[in-house]
Amino acid sequence: MFSLLDTLKMGAGIAAGLMLYHLYAVAIGYPSAAREARAGYIMMAEKTTAEAKAAEMERQRDAAAEATEEHRKRLKAAEASEQAARDTLETEIQSHELQLSEKNRACAVTAADRQWLLRH
Repeated sequence: MFSLLDTLKMGAGIAAGLMLYHLYAVAIGYPSAAREARAGYIMMAEKTTAEAKAAEMERQRDAAAEATEEHRKRLKAAEASEQAARDTLETEIQSHELQLSEKNRACAVTAADRQWLLRH
């Protein structure tokens, strides 16, 4: 059927064909290597995206916590200011009542009037 020379020729042809395919694949890049590289890139890109999202969520959480703490401080300062204003008003009322009593006069302000003044 085939002689030894024919077998060697076919083997040389197959080897030459494989060599040409290898040169072609190296020149344009192995398709399997490109697929693996893309798969690795996709995994890396997804990981980077997930890390960026986590960092952004942490930054937003920290910003919200800072804003909440600042609001809490402002609320506490406003309450202290309100209490100081009430105390000042109470002191002024008592001082005025004392002045009136020293002059033998009475204050015509009732408890309801006083509550109304404290609210406004």
